[in-house]
Amino acid sequence: MPVYIVTVGDELLLGDTVNTNAAWLGQRLTDAGLAVRGASTVPDVMGEIVEAIRHAVQRASLVIVTGGLGPTHDDLTRDAVAEVFGKELEFHESWFRVVERAFASRGWSVPEANRSQAMVPSGFEIMRNDFGTAPGLFYTHDEDGREVDVAVLPGVPREMKHLVEDRLLARLGKQEKSVRAVVHIGTAGIGESHLQELLGDLSPFLDHGASLAYLPSLNGMRLRVTGTGSSQEAAGEQAAALVDVIDERAGRYVFSHNGLTLEAAVGQLLLERGMTVALAESCTGGRVADRLTNVPGSSEYVRGGVVAYCNSVKVAALGVQEDSLDDHGSVSEAVAAEMAAGVRERLGADIGLSSTGIMGPGGGTREKPVGTVWVGVSDARGTETRLLTLGAGREDNKKRAATAVLDLLRRRLIGI
Repeated sequence: MPVYIVTVGDELLLGDTVNTNAAWLGQRLTDAGLAVRGASTVPDVMGEIVEAIRHAVQRASLVIVTGGLGPTHDDLTRDAVAEVFGKELEFHESWFRVVERAFASRGWSVPEANRSQAMVPSGFEIMRNDFGTAPGLFYTHDEDGREVDVAVLPGVPREMKHLVEDRLLARLGKQEKSVRAVVHIGTAGIGESHLQELLGDLSPFLDHGASLAYLPSLNGMRLRVTGTGSSQEAAGEQAAALVDVIDERAGRYVFSHNGLTLEAAVGQLLLERGMTVALAESCTGGRVADRLTNVPGSSEYVRGGVVAYCNSVKVAALGVQEDSLDDHGSVSEAVAAEMAAGVRERLGADIGLSSTGIMGPGGGTREKPVGTVWVGVSDARGTETRLLTLGAGREDNKKRAATAVLDLLRRRLIGI
């Protein structure tokens, strides 16, 4: 069934509050087998709320409206809903008693403004809100012979989620839902455009109900593969067929099929091989160590790390040769190699990793512009380095470089 979401509130448009409700609803309803076809965010303006709800009703079988159900002058959603469906607002004594009890439990009397939260458009059902004084509202509307379910929910995230999970989804059992199987594929070491080019023509799968979404981030490219069918088995088979093709064409870049982060996937590889790792970080400032140690159980394979930000520390703590620094500079293949080998030896690890680069915004030269980074990996087989050419943003460069170091370790462990 197609779903349309309307979120109400000036604070959402002004950026004072991040609109997590729309994101959560999109994910939760999709997981429940419902097809979210659109969403809009509108200010606390009567006419705009009315227009948004009318637009949604014309395009969906389920409309969810969140926000604007509080007791203040700018909470206009219940009035807008009444106008859209031609209803009168009626005072519900039973819900007002719930509001009174909620205030009494804190030793307070009910402010006159909160009486508005017991005003309900005629014909709408109340969905009991166990965490607030604004009830959820539910109504089935006949739109030219087509049934449209309308759910009006508070904007407070805890209350909204409670009403969706404990009240709304149970009411939608009669609605036709598709069964979905979703596989999250993690990739690293390749950008969105190059990955799409490598995967080539996937229309034989996409034309028969499967879908593929590219979800880029500074921590790697994630692919969401979705199969849809009349049963879980059918949906799973559809998703699996597309995953197999992705693995065949781009397998060297794939590190997980189950939503694992790159650092967690690398940690599994280290555990499986009984190996340990040590970090020598300059430009990444400890980011690689931080990501690795964010994984529970990482003490089994992380020996430690050195943030060698200045050259004297590179020499004293890691054994980098002063001649290498003088001849090639701190951002160089030679120094990255010596850092990786040095930290491996000095911390007694099986593998050493390194990073050294120019993060910006200053410090770049014609020969070594901002974004120039050398990363290295060293083990019993020898030392390998890689040159990265990143962008101009300092924070983004640090994240990208940390991802590149982890991917270098992954490739070393699996023999690429």
